Formats: sequence, structure tokens, C-alpha cells
Amino acid sequence: MLVNCVAYREGAKLADIAISEISDHLALPGHFVWVALRDASDAELIEMQDEFGLHDLAIEDARHGHQRPKIEEYGDILFAVMHLVELSPTDELTVGEVHVFVGRNFVLSVRNRTAQSFLGVRQRCEREPHLLRQGAGFVLYALMDAVVDRYFPIIESLETELEVIEDQIFERGSGRTNIEHLYALKRRATLLRHAVVPLMDAASKLHGGRAPAVCVASEAYFRDVSDHLTRIATSIDTIRDTIGTAIQVNLSMVTIEESETTKRLAAWAGIFAVATAFAGIWGMNFEVMPELKWRWGYPMALGVIASISGLMYWRFRRTGWL
Repeated sequence: MLVNCVAYREGAKLADIAISEISDHLALPGHFVWVALRDASDAELIEMQDEFGLHDLAIEDARHGHQRPKIEEYGDILFAVMHLVELSPTDELTVGEVHVFVGRNFVLSVRNRTAQSFLGVRQRCEREPHLLRQGAGFVLYALMDAVVDRYFPIIESLETELEVIEDQIFERGSGRTNIEHLYALKRRATLLRHAVVPLMDAASKLHGGRAPAVCVASEAYFRDVSDHLTRIATSIDTIRDTIGTAIQVNLSMVTIEESETTKRLAAWAGIFAVATAFAGIWGMNFEVMPELKWRWGYPMALGVIASISGLMYWRFRRTGWL
């Protein structure tokens, strides 16, 4: 559906306009039009294609969605795809998309599968007409900056959750739970990385070297977005490395716990083996066994068994097996 359609002149807002008026404003010098759609239908996309002269392949990508973050050039029109990553109340990540078409005197943004709004971005741009005067390129920067800034709280959430899990790694009996949480955390970090790294590579095309003409006036701002993406990508890689280390430490702790359990079982088995050995010897009942007729043989046998078992228990305790 149509969210808004606004015409600007020299960075100042003129008015909300109808779609049928778009072509009239595009023909005027110093004017540009900013249209925002949400979950656009095929008919709406075709209508926008007719108004702005958009490429068929770009429209097809916007129609089908599920695109990798990218920036493509179709003549003098840029087509940008960005992922909108949201953190749900259950700490799960959901991914939507925003497709942005940028021409010399227009911007068309299409949001899909997301509840995030860009109304704040429009208001911010309208409060800075001296920057908005740079045209459609600055609007693309403002949209990219808004998308990228929303990645930072997710990074902080992942880091906080990782710190909590790290504090629990050395708690006995928490191995399985920690592994499950770490793998879930790694999956979310990977999902965020899939949104950030391709966009970082794409954003590098918008500043320095052969930057698209529509972005030349805002190259410094796109360089700032690239710096933010680099920081986020570095943080994600650090989180992933830390998760890998935490998984290895957690598995080591599980192995240590199993080894300690095995040592305890082995120690008790050794103690009972002594009693079993003596009981087996004295239980043979041969005629010529000297102990068989002893008056104090039974108490003595029990005493020997208890003494040796006690000595072994003491030794195992000293070596840390019990």
C-alpha cells in the first residue's frame, strides 16, 4: 500500500501529491519526489515502473523479494536491497526487506515483511533542508543509515546474551543447556552477518572511485555508513569467534565432568574389588584352609577388608578421585 508520496523543491517539502502528479513534478527543475510503499502489490509496482521508468529486472526482484543485500545500477537509476532485521520479544530475529529505487530526481522505497517504519527518516530529512537539497542521493543515505543504525541494538543484545552464557559455562551440569543457547546465538549472529557483509561490500561502491552520479554529492555520508557497517561486521566476527571458543570450552567442561565421574566410579570399583577379592578367597571353603576353623576368623576377615578399603578410600580422596 502507499505510505506517502511527497514532492520537494530545493530540499523543502512542497506537498503530499497523488501518484498521477508524479510525472508533472519530475519534469520541473529542482524538484524531486519521494514515494514510500509497504508490501506493494504487483499493480502498484507496475504503476511505479511506468511513472519512473524502472528496469524490468529490478521490478522483478522487488516483486519476488528474498534478495541478497546489494546495490545495482540500471543506467542512471540505482536499485538497492537492504535487510531489515528485527529482534522479537522472544529474542528471535526476523528479517524483512526494503528495496530502494534512486534516480536523479526521485526515490522510491518499498518495504516488505517488516513492521519497521521510516517515518522518522523522512522527518529527519525534512528538518535538514540544506542536506535534503543534495537530492535523492542524500535520501538513499538517510535510509541506509537508518537500516544500519538498527543493527547496533541487536549487536548489543547478542553480546549481552553471550556474556550471560559465558558466566554459566563453569556451572556443573549446565553443559547441554549452554550448548543449545550458544548454537541459537550463533545462528542469530550468522543471520545478522548475512544482512551486513553483502551490504558493506555494496556500500563501498557509493563513495570513492567511480561513485554513481546520484551519490556524488553525498559521498562523505556513504563513507560514514561504510564505516558503521565495518564496525558491525567486526563485532559480529568477534561474537562468532567468542561463541566458537565458548563452545570448545563448554565441551571441555563436559569432558572434564565425565572424566571426574569416571574417576569416582573407578575409585569405588577399586574399593569394592578388594572386598570382592577377599570374600572370594575366603569363600572357597577348602578342607585344609587354615582360617576356616579360626574362632576370630570372621571378624578378622571383616576387619582386613574394612581396613584395606578405608586405606584405599583415603588414598583416592588425597588424589582427588573422591
